[in-house]
Formats: sequence, C-alpha cells, structure tokens
Amino acid sequence: MEIYVHIPFCLRKCRYCDFLSFPCGGEEKRRYLSALGREIAGCGRGRGEGAVTSIYFGGGTPSLLSGEEMKDLTESLKRQFFLAPEAEITMEANPGTLTASHLAGYREAGVNRISIGCQSVHEAELSLLGRIHRYEDFQESYRLAREEGFDNVNIDLMYGLPGQTIDSWRQSLEAVCALSPEHISAYSLIVEEGTPFADMDLDLPDEEAERQMAADTVEILTGHGYARYEISNYARPGFACRHNIGYWDGTPYLSFGLGASSYMDHTRWRNTRSMANYLKNVSVPACLRRDVEILTVENRMEEYMFLGLRMTAGVSQSEFAKRFGRSMNEVYGRKIEHFVREKLLTNSGDRVFLTERGMDLANVVMAEFLLH
Repeated sequence: MEIYVHIPFCLRKCRYCDFLSFPCGGEEKRRYLSALGREIAGCGRGRGEGAVTSIYFGGGTPSLLSGEEMKDLTESLKRQFFLAPEAEITMEANPGTLTASHLAGYREAGVNRISIGCQSVHEAELSLLGRIHRYEDFQESYRLAREEGFDNVNIDLMYGLPGQTIDSWRQSLEAVCALSPEHISAYSLIVEEGTPFADMDLDLPDEEAERQMAADTVEILTGHGYARYEISNYARPGFACRHNIGYWDGTPYLSFGLGASSYMDHTRWRNTRSMANYLKNVSVPACLRRDVEILTVENRMEEYMFLGLRMTAGVSQSEFAKRFGRSMNEVYGRKIEHFVREKLLTNSGDRVFLTERGMDLANVVMAEFLLH
C-alpha cells in the first residue's frame, strides 16, 4: 500500500492552481500539524495491507515545513505502519522555500526523493503563472538539494502557457536536461474553473503550437536519455516514480490531511475540505470522510483500463483476468480492435498499450473504456 500526506499551505496561490491550498500563519500551521499527527495516530496500527512501499508529501508547499516538523510526521507514520526497507519517500518543494538546513532535516526525516516545481526557465512565463520564484531561485534550490545528498530529484515543467512559444518551451526543456535530474514531469496547462486564469483573457498557444510542444517534449527528453513511462512523465532507468505508478495500477493508498483522497478495500473517499471540521473531528477519522464510494466490479474494470493506459507499458490481459474473473477481450474486445485499426492502440502478447499517436489522443481513447 501507499500513503499520501497533504500539506495545504503555500506562500501565495498560483493563478492556475486548483489544488486545496492557501496561505497560512504560524499558529494555523502548528494546529494543523498537531491534528495531522492525531489523524495518523488514530488510523490503527497494521491495517493488514502489508508494507508501505511509498509515502508522498504533497500540497500546497510541503517545503514550508521545517526539517523537525517533517521528521515528526515521518516518525508518526513509522509508529503506525511498517515501511518497506526501500520505501520511496517523496516531498514536493517550491523554489524559494528551500534552505540547506531544511534539506538536511528532510534527509534526516527519511525523505529520499524531492520534486521541485520549476515550471519554466523564463521570467515572463513564471510571472504570468503567479509563481513566487525566479529561475535563479530554482537553480539555487536544485544546487542545495544536490549538495545535501538528494540523488533522486524530479523537476516539474509546464507547456501551453500564456505567451509561451515553441522556442521558449524547447529552451526550458534543454535547460532542465542540462541539469541531469533523474526525473522530469512535463504537463500541459489546463485552465480550471475557479482559478484566476479562468477569469483572464489569456494569450494561449493555439492547438497546432501545443501539439508541436508535446512532440518536442518527447523528442528532446528521449534524446537526453529520459524514457517516457507515462503520458507526462519521463525518467532515467530505475527512477520512475513508484508512488504515481501505484495510482495508475490500482495499488491501495491511504491519505491523511485536509481534503486528501484514499482508496482502500475497493472504496474511495476524501477527507473534509473544511479546516474547522477537520480540526474538530480529526480524532475520529471516520467523521472526516466525505463522498464515500464503494466501487463495483465494472467501476474497477474501467479504472484499470483508463488509468493503466496512461502508462506506456499499458495494461496486462492476464492481470485483468486475475482481478476480475473475465477476459479483457470479453469486456473490451470490440473497443480494442477498433482502436488497433485506428492505430491508437497496440495489442501485443499480454499487453495493450497506446501508440505514440494514441498518447496524443489519450483522453479520447480512455473515455471509450467507460462501460456506462
């Protein structure tokens, strides 16, 4: 199983961000971290799901925590769960919030993978996004992480940004590749309702330019030795993010913190998004749960397909039969045959996976695997 911990605090919310995050004061942070420790303690030791293979601290900006605060959280988790000896422990970080002492503390706390949100190497693009940092702040944060011994670093980049050009995107890719991180996540911007971007008249790249940016991403990153293992993720050999792969292959995960979503025993739920309710009810985790959904076999088949097809390795026909007692061909044979004819899917041996063209049209393909 996997564990996710949500740290909702940030210095300033970015204009594109629709995650549950907000600025906070010191007292609010203290009360939240205390409550988070109580929620973890109340989950019951063992749970019977076996060793925890990965922990992910997301946000918000987890790097607003001190090393000591991070250590308190990891120690709380270790008291309640058995961590696999080689468990992956990831923490998201924003440039401008990392210091040498904090990074040393994170290492002492057991964090062995750090994900730094760069997004762009161009000041104008960073400013339009509402980021708190400049590119030189990112460079300094990356240097500090390396000096403190982090040898598994991800860098986040975004394309399809306001004012971005094909050339400026290629420059961002080349600059980050020159740093030789172990992992690069390259996402296209999605303008979400309720964000400041949704109310702005944005000068976004047209569809043809965005398609070229996507193609350039594959060309440049693979050319620098990064293997594409998921639609938006690239890694050097041995450094694919185990936590995210767990999401895509249906590994159970338990989440802690405000608004955090869990998937256990074929059931999904999320915690309350109200800080007042969270602080009041945290000692009784069941009282935090909202939107509880018990997945039917059909729901689980759908998720196995449309999440698994995000990965370049695709989905396994034998694993499908093992999980659901029916063959993939029986349930999805006609759809698979259709997309193979359209050159969007490949059906090879035990695996069904998206072609390069299929990756470009992934949302269209994956939507067809919904049974209702």
